[in-house]
Parts: sequence; C-alpha cells; structure tokens
Amino acid sequence: MGRTGVRRARLAVVGLTVPAPPGGAGATAVTVPASPRGADRALVILDGLARWGRRPRRLVNCRGPRLVSGAVLEELRITGLGVIEDTTLPLTGGMNVITGETGAGKTMVVTGLGLLFGGRADAGRVRAEPGRAVVEGRLRLHGRVAGTVHARITDAGGDPDEDGSLLLSRTVTVEGRSRAHLGGRSMPVSMLGEVGEQVVAVHGQSDQLRLLRPAEQRAALDRFAGPEHEKLLDALREAYTRWRAVVDDLADRRRNARERNQEADLLRLGLDEITRVDPQPGEDDDLKAEAQRLEHAEGLRTAAQLAHQCVAGGVEAADDSPDATALLGTARRTLEAQAGTDPALGELAGRLEEAATLVADVSAELSAYLAALDADPARLQAVYERRAALRGLTRKYADDVDGVIAWAERARTRLSDLDTSDELLDELDKEASRLAGEVAELAGRVSASRQEAAGRFAEQVTVELAGLAMPHARIEVAVLPRPVGRAEPSLPVNGVEAGVGPDGADEVELRLLAHPGAPALPLQRGASGGELSRVMLAIEVVFAGSGGPPTLVFDEVDAGVGGQAAVEIGRRLARLARSHQVLVVTHLPQVAAFADRHLVVAKDTGGAVTTSGVRVVEDTERARELARMLAGLPDSDLGIAHAEELLAVAAKERRA
Repeated sequence: MGRTGVRRARLAVVGLTVPAPPGGAGATAVTVPASPRGADRALVILDGLARWGRRPRRLVNCRGPRLVSGAVLEELRITGLGVIEDTTLPLTGGMNVITGETGAGKTMVVTGLGLLFGGRADAGRVRAEPGRAVVEGRLRLHGRVAGTVHARITDAGGDPDEDGSLLLSRTVTVEGRSRAHLGGRSMPVSMLGEVGEQVVAVHGQSDQLRLLRPAEQRAALDRFAGPEHEKLLDALREAYTRWRAVVDDLADRRRNARERNQEADLLRLGLDEITRVDPQPGEDDDLKAEAQRLEHAEGLRTAAQLAHQCVAGGVEAADDSPDATALLGTARRTLEAQAGTDPALGELAGRLEEAATLVADVSAELSAYLAALDADPARLQAVYERRAALRGLTRKYADDVDGVIAWAERARTRLSDLDTSDELLDELDKEASRLAGEVAELAGRVSASRQEAAGRFAEQVTVELAGLAMPHARIEVAVLPRPVGRAEPSLPVNGVEAGVGPDGADEVELRLLAHPGAPALPLQRGASGGELSRVMLAIEVVFAGSGGPPTLVFDEVDAGVGGQAAVEIGRRLARLARSHQVLVVTHLPQVAAFADRHLVVAKDTGGAVTTSGVRVVEDTERARELARMLAGLPDSDLGIAHAEELLAVAAKERRA
C-alpha cells in the first residue's frame, strides 16, 4: 500500500486495471471517481488485490490532493513594510516556500503575517513613504474553523463573504497608530489575534530557544496530553488560586494583627457614634426645611390668613368687602342669566364655575396649612439640636447624611475583613488545610496524566525524528517531582514532598539520545543546532497530527541543517502539507525543491530607494533559483542540472 502512495482520504484515482483473481477471467478496468470517496473505494480494491497477492497493472493519475482542513490563506498583500514597497503573495493550500538572498526581505513577509493576525506593531519597520504599512489577506474558511470564526466575527459586527472567504487588513502608521478591519468592518486589533489563534501558528528560530526552557517543555507535554488533561490543569489552577488566597489572607491577619485591631477599634468608635445618632436618609434636608418654617412661623401664618380671607372671607375680615368665592359666584350667575341670548356667555359662565371650584380647593388647603403650622419654640430647639448632631457626623465621615450612612455600611464590611478573632483564624486555618489537600490531590492526578502522556509523546517524536535523518535518535520525556525549597510552597503529592505551583508539582525535561550508546542528555546540553531544529519540527508535526491551526508557518527552522537531513526535512514538510497549509522561509534548496509553490523575494536597487518584491517562480526560473541557492550562481550549468535533479526527486516524492 505504501509503495503505491495510497493514503486514505488523500488519494485521487482516475482508473485501475485490476487483474483477475486466481481462476477468474482476464484483467478488468475499474474507473473510480477522483474524490475522497473514490479514494476509499480504491483502498478497498487495493486491499483485495493485496490479499490475492496481485498488484494493479495500471494505476493512472494517482496523486495526493491538498485537503487542507479548516482554512487556507489564499493571498497576502504587503505595502510599505521594511524593504517591501508593494507586493502580493499568491499562496496555495499545500507547501509554499519563500526564498531569497539574505537581506532581501523574507523576514518582512513573516512580520507581515504576524501583523495580519494581531501581532505587536513596530513603527520602526514602517516605510517613511507613504508613512504607513498595510497588510491585507484573504482567508478561505470551511469546516469547524469556519463556523467558529464566522460566529465570532458576526457577533462583533463583521460580515464574512458568502463563499466562505474572509478579508483581513492591518494598518500601522509611522507614529505607531494601528487599525484593523475584518469582514469589511473596523475591529479591535485583538480580534485579529483571536482569528489568528484559530487558523495560523508561526514557528521561528526563537521558538527553538524557548524549547530549551523547562516551562516550555512542560507546556509542550501538556498540549500533547489532550483536552481532558487541560481540564484537570484548569481545575488545579483554580484550586491553587483559592488556596493561596486563603493562605495569604490568614498570614496577613496574623502578621498585621496589631494594625488590624487598631483600625477595627477606630471603625467601631465611628459606628457607635453613628448608631447613637441614627441618621435617616435625606433627614438633613427635611430638617433644614422644617427649621425655616419654624423660624418664620408668624410671617407664614399672617400671609396664609390674609390669603384665606381674600379667597373665602371670614369673621376676622376688616370690612364687608366680598371675598373671591362670592364674587365668582355673582359673576357666574349674571352670565348664566344672559346665556339664552348669547351662548358664548354660557361657556364663560362654565369656566367661572371651574375657577370657583379651584379657589375652593385653595381655600381648603390654606385652612389645613394654618392648622398644621407650628410655632412651638420647643420644637424649633429640638430641630436645632438634631441638625447639630447630624453636622457632627458630616464633619467626620461624609459631606451629607446619605454619605454618612454609606460610610457606616463600608465600615461594617471592613470590620469583617479585619477580624482577627481566634475563631476566624481557626476557621481560615481549616479552610487552608482543606484546599491544600484538594490541590495536592489534583496535582497528583495531573502528574499521573503527564506520566501517561510522556511515553506516547516521546514515542511519536522519536518516530518523526527517524524521518528527519536521525534514525538512531531517541527522545525521552522525564516527569520528575519539583524540588522543595524554591519559591513555591510544598505539599505531599503522590506520597512525595514536592514544590507545587499553579501548573502542578512536576518538572518536565526533554532528553535526547542522539545515537546508540549515547547518554540521554537534556536538550540544552545534548542537542546541536541542527538537531534542535529537527526536534522542534518533529514536535510540531506531532502537534499538527492531533489538531491545532490548519496553517503552519516555519521561519528558517531548518537552520544548522544540510545534506540528507535537509532533504528529509523537505520531505516531511511536504507530507505535512497534505493536511495543512504550510509556509516555509528557508535557505535550503533541498527544502525548497519540495514546494507546491515557490516564491522568491528579490531586491530592486535600481531606484533611489531599495525595495523588494515577491514573484512566483516555475520551471526554468525555479531551477535557476535553486541553482543560486546551491552554488550562488543562477546560470551555472552544473548548478541548474543539480537543481533539476532535486526538483525531479522532490516531484517523485510528492506523487508517492
């Protein structure tokens, strides 16, 4: 099966000539559609042939189509970034290789990708003319990734195209201002980052250096261990956070007991004073209004009495002048008497009746006001004293009574926080012990999960290394208890005292056995630059096989590699490109030869300012570029012959 290059869901078969089974008729031509379903049918046929001990006599157009899952970056345009003035990169769903002379601007392509997917902007890379850098891209989304990304963008107001494509752009000015657009709408730059997490992963030489750090090695193992392991880690981190909060609170209460008690005493004094006065919401305004009425009671009474006499009359009237009510009644009756002659007077009479009703209401309210008006000096004195008590509170605690009440609420809350009673300390101590047990139990489960995943992870990475010209190398993943005595607290985990942090109680160490008989050494001690490049690539291939973003970018991760190892890296990247879109920036012709699309970044020094552009090379141009990479001479006959041989070998490998 492997020799025919058949891979399930990656095979397109146009026709098969099937030899007859033993004792059967002659050969039969079977036509199978060029599709994943056709590939499955072809596999059934070939499996049957294998059982009969036969091979197909004719296998026509057997190739591995690019079934990239999730997303494809179809086009990338970069303007005004570094040496790139304005260029467009047409990309394919398979393996895209970017080459060029040192300093031509390959790094700017990767920088542009980073900007497009929410990376940090560096205004120093923006060209002075036109004063801004613009990076634009077109993504083709499908499957699960399309659903996730489209839903998020639609929620944010964006509008993905109906054909599944999504337009992204990022603009950075020389002043450092940055803008982002997604689906035709202005969006926060962070939204580009969210999309980037779903569709692209960028790996560079700096990632190799990070892989030397113990924390990165632990993170790699955790990522490989899968979603259930991640859930365990999340539970551990949450429990650890709660545990440390209780421990820190308990320590703070014990350490600062004197200061806390002093603060609590002051708060209690204030609360006692406020409780004695017992202020009510809005009371100060009500008392102020009442004091004004009591202070001017005589004047208010005189005015109200005079108004009442004018409106309704009374025994205290100074003369026999008619009151307003009587005058309105006389006027109404006079108009009603003539209403038969002119109806307009009848309407006016009705309005006078309404006025008389209103005046009667005012008269009643004036009577009630006079009855309630209190000129008691004792009440006025009581109001003065109450206002003085409230002013005593507002001088100390707030600007008004409502503020004093709010201060009291905050003081009661703070008092509970300041509690250093033995009962509370005992309660916190018990809670800390309970949470410590929970953390230790979760850390033990996380450690066991890592131990289980470590063997599988090491085995898969070792298999990948064998395909990268390291056939005798082996990776070991050691999961060890974290030493006690560091900054982290320690707990008994799985029967062993270990330092515990939010990520558990383990030290994870990747070790490399470069060849038989060699000791297993940590990567930082036992791996050369070329070996480290291949270890990192092997790890990324393992991750790619277990999910992750559908587009992978490798920026010169083949540094320090050459010869057969470079060919193996190219071959492995080409295999990876069967299920992912792969973009590779490389100096190695052995890697570039495996590309489905080869792009060259070239400088133009003919103008006043040096610029760079990108072009697709094919056939003769591609052979000349590989010859340049091989010998530094694009027109060398020997170099071109070698390049054509490389391309032929790579093409055969890709068809396999």
